[in-house]
Amino acid sequence: MRKQRSAAAGPKAKALGLGIGGIILFFLIWEAAPRLGLVSDRYLPPASEVLARLGQYLTEAAFWNDVADTMMSWALGLAIATVAAIVVGLIIGSSRFLRRATHTTIEFLRPIPSVALIPLAVLIFGTSIESTLLLVVYASFWQVLLQLLYGIADVDAVANDTAKSYGLGRLARVRYVIWPTALPYLMTGLRLAAAVALILAITAELIIGTPGLGKQIALTQAGGAISSMYALVLATGMIGVLINLAARIIEKRVLSWHPSVRGEVVL
Repeated sequence: MRKQRSAAAGPKAKALGLGIGGIILFFLIWEAAPRLGLVSDRYLPPASEVLARLGQYLTEAAFWNDVADTMMSWALGLAIATVAAIVVGLIIGSSRFLRRATHTTIEFLRPIPSVALIPLAVLIFGTSIESTLLLVVYASFWQVLLQLLYGIADVDAVANDTAKSYGLGRLARVRYVIWPTALPYLMTGLRLAAAVALILAITAELIIGTPGLGKQIALTQAGGAISSMYALVLATGMIGVLINLAARIIEKRVLSWHPSVRGEVVL
């Protein structure tokens, strides 16, 4: 067991080192570009200046209030979308008639960009958090719903028929047959939805002006504080990385029994 862990730790350490090296190289190129005159520092300040401004932001209470507003919109929108998608997905996926009846409607609504709903959101809710939630929920809902439907469609027909022959009701079949098969798909949908929810939360704040990091990015850009603008953009990127990391850890914990991740469980 120890040998297996040490053998697995080697590739992970190598991947981590390559990732850190890539980030360092990125910032070195960024630092060199404006200083060598390849790009005007009016439009792209040196990385050191932006990182210094980001460090200042981390000590300001107003910055953390903006982070809290953004994360509130992200969390609420993702939670609403997830619950709604699970309920709708289980209802539709459990009925062959409903799957056929709703297929065209889903394929019609799913490709509509969430940003196209911004005029509608502003018309109905103004610049309140509900406008952001509308966009976040709409975009995240499809990520979870489609993955769940794929998972339900992948249920073994023999296992389902066997459960019926043993007298298991609809709820029991959902719990013991459908849910274990669909759960890996659901977790993938949640991981994708978490990233999409953050993107839409920032976008809504940027365009609509609801409170959060997106609104501050727009204000700093309008005020000519370019270093501050880039610092806030970096902050949103860091939040995105942390969300993705947390989603992967949760996914591996929840699916520790599944063969696809059994050898990759986060300790």
